[in-house]
Parts: sequence; structure tokens; C-alpha cells
Amino acid sequence: MKIFLDTADIDAVAEAAKTGLIAGVTTNPSQVMKSGKRLPEVIKRICAIVSGPVSAQAMAESAEALVEEAMRIQCLAPNVYVKMPMTLEGLRAVRILELERNVRTNVTMIFSPIQAFLAMEAGATLVSIVLSRLDAIAVDSAGLVTDSVNIKRNFGYKSEILAASLKTQNHVLTCLRAGVDIITLPPSLFFQMYEHSLTDSGLAQFKNDWDKLPK
Repeated sequence: MKIFLDTADIDAVAEAAKTGLIAGVTTNPSQVMKSGKRLPEVIKRICAIVSGPVSAQAMAESAEALVEEAMRIQCLAPNVYVKMPMTLEGLRAVRILELERNVRTNVTMIFSPIQAFLAMEAGATLVSIVLSRLDAIAVDSAGLVTDSVNIKRNFGYKSEILAASLKTQNHVLTCLRAGVDIITLPPSLFFQMYEHSLTDSGLAQFKNDWDKLPK
């Protein structure tokens, strides 16, 4: 399972990339707004740090306008993937971009296995299922994860399942168990995964005993 970082914070991307574990980055308009920078600057700078896929959102409403916007976004860097909305017009644009324009797409805001199926059938390179927003309305996101992975396996779709909006390590564990292709994490959760109280106490004991050894 590949790890992406979900942020438009360039410094956070640079810090996480030092671990060698970050395979890509996802962004959204809200994150770009918080960065205080324009979308082209954010995407170009992140693409200079991460060689894997970097997703940027297209916001037009019609399929034709989404295709035009996607072509402009894709020109920012060779590793840019264009995020498309999970709408009828969005899926129309996905087929044009993937089949005719050689633009890799990431269909986003998917909350049901049926939506995931439609995005895979449309030919999206990445299919982004959203977890924590479902949990917030008392819908178990684990079912979405398992069903989406099973649909891919049952019918041999080439799309990669990307689990987004992960907030807890239990979300990560659910994705690992189900066999999700990619998870995208906020920087805080990525660095939290290294931590465990027993690791800290064990290493502290080693350090204490090491310091007592004859020098």
C-alpha cells in the first residue's frame, strides 16, 4: 500500500519526503487557500519535491470545461493528476481525458461503492473514496473500503483505490486489511504512526542501561 500526503503545505511535504516513504501528494482547493499561494505555485513546488503523482482539483461544471481546465492543470508538471468531481459531467470528462488526451485523473468525493464502480468503469487512474466524512454521519466507512476493493478485484479494473480523509490509525489499519492501493494522510497522522508508548519506554530503558555500561 502506497502512502500519499494530503496537504498543500510545501514545508510539510518536504519534511515527510525526507523519510523516503511518501509516494505522492493530494491537494484540494481548501488546502491551497490555506497555503496563501496560487495553485500553480503550490503544485509546481510540490512536484519538484515528490516524483510520484500530485493531484490538483479541477472545478468547472460541464464536461467540456472540465477537460479544458484539466489540460491547463496537467501542463504544470509531468506528474500532475487532475482531480475530477464524482458527477455525471465529471465522469464524462474522465473518459475524454483518459482515452483521448492522455491525462491521468483522480475521481474524488466518492462515498458509496456504486460511485466507486462508476469511476472505475469510466477509466479513472485513481478512485478516491472518502472515509471520515462517512464516519461523521454514523455510516461505517469500513464497508466502503471493503466493497470498493472487492469490486476492483471481481471485475479486474485497473484503477487504483485511494482512501482519503483518514483521521485515525484505525482508518489506516482498515485500509491495510482490505488491500487498498493507496492511502493519503494529513502530515499529523503520518508522523503519529511512528509513535507508540511501548516503543518510547523500551528505547528509554535501552538508553538508561547503555549509559550504565563501562566505557
